[in-house]
Amino acid sequence: MKTINPKEITTQELHGYLLGAISPRPIAFASTIDNEGNVNLSPYSFFNIFGSNPPILIFSPARRVRDNTSKHSLENVLEVPEVVINIVDYAMVEQMSLASTEYEKGVNEFVKAGLTQEPSEMVKPPRVKEAPAAFECKVLQVIPTGEEGGAGNLVICEVVLAHFQDHIFDEQGKIDPFKIDTVARMGGDWYCRASGAALFEIEKPVRNKGIGIDQIPERIRHSVVLTGNHLGKLGNVETLPSLDAVAARSSNPALQDLKKRLQQDEEGYHYHLHLLAKEALDAGKVQEAWEILLQK
Repeated sequence: MKTINPKEITTQELHGYLLGAISPRPIAFASTIDNEGNVNLSPYSFFNIFGSNPPILIFSPARRVRDNTSKHSLENVLEVPEVVINIVDYAMVEQMSLASTEYEKGVNEFVKAGLTQEPSEMVKPPRVKEAPAAFECKVLQVIPTGEEGGAGNLVICEVVLAHFQDHIFDEQGKIDPFKIDTVARMGGDWYCRASGAALFEIEKPVRNKGIGIDQIPERIRHSVVLTGNHLGKLGNVETLPSLDAVAARSSNPALQDLKKRLQQDEEGYHYHLHLLAKEALDAGKVQEAWEILLQK
């Protein structure tokens, strides 16, 4: 285990460790405007949602580590306290990256990145027409977290109008994660695409009160086959299967074969039971896994 005291390394080194470990991070593609009408568009991965009533988004244009200068986005929201936070999908990730170039003040990154300015309805900065979603926001407060290079500036924004592309919705009218195809920031030059095998579902515990891993029998809890994720699935059931269900499962040919082959090897028998349960859990069959694991 590598342990680091932030005060004992350089800010540059710490910055790398933090961004490499705290990931993936959603990206706020923020469009702002200054008092003279100059538009700025820049991505920030110090960003997230912090409430829905009122709807609050916060992003942080941190002070540059190398020379302690501030970003144009920060200067703009202090002059004109409005911003559009555009969401980045895979189709525009290279253009978004190009917009992060540190152009001189007054240079319009919409033009440099080849993106389309779409007039906003309730705020002055334009939104990115190509973005799958965009949030027009009023800036409520800007909170600096320090004065040295690397210090954050929390731009607290209230969403006053939200825009969503039609193609990102499923048949039930909900945003489909495969269709919105968002990207996220990792450390260094790395990004993450929220698509394909990277997406998976976990049933939320708020729908039921799971028994918890602590209530799983010890021989299962200390399995050399099952991982913490497998145990988490097992612990998310409200009740264990009935004795009748366990008895019915015992007639399974694979289980019958195990009992016959390993009747003199209790440790080997349970090991192979756990292998079968692992297959069931990986296939999302939690009830079946429990019925296997509770075999005598």
